[in-house]
Amino acid sequence: MAEISARRAAAIARQGEAMQEFMARAVLFQDAVARSVGLNGTDLQAVGLLLSSGPATPGELAARTGLTAGGAVTAMIDRLERIGYVRRARDETDRRRVIVTANPEPLMAGVGDVYARVAQRWGAYLDTLSDEQIEFAADLLTHAAEVNREEIEALRG
Repeated sequence: MAEISARRAAAIARQGEAMQEFMARAVLFQDAVARSVGLNGTDLQAVGLLLSSGPATPGELAARTGLTAGGAVTAMIDRLERIGYVRRARDETDRRRVIVTANPEPLMAGVGDVYARVAQRWGAYLDTLSDEQIEFAADLLTHAAEVNREEIEALRG
């Protein structure tokens, strides 16, 4: 294996520290956003997963969030349905199945201003970058998300 330069080693170490800080701050940010509308972090993430990945059965939502299918996911769906962030409906092709769908309008009424503010700040920063830098950052974050997804699956067994 080729020896790496001191500059590269320092850059890799700095990137690792930056990623660790970013991930910690992202978790804390999402928790603060959730708490600002009376939710816990898992509840907000569940709605986000429904928005990004589409409707799901309670069991599928449990798998996406890491909750146990049954009581924990049912209680979460009950909380989210009570405040209008999700709705349950019978599957049109199999009436025994329940499908949970996110309601984006009430969610955005609650947290939209926060995300709009962050998007504006990110947009201002991205305006300072070249197209190539933005493409690199998107690739890096996409790969980081994929690594995290794979590691979550490995940890859950």
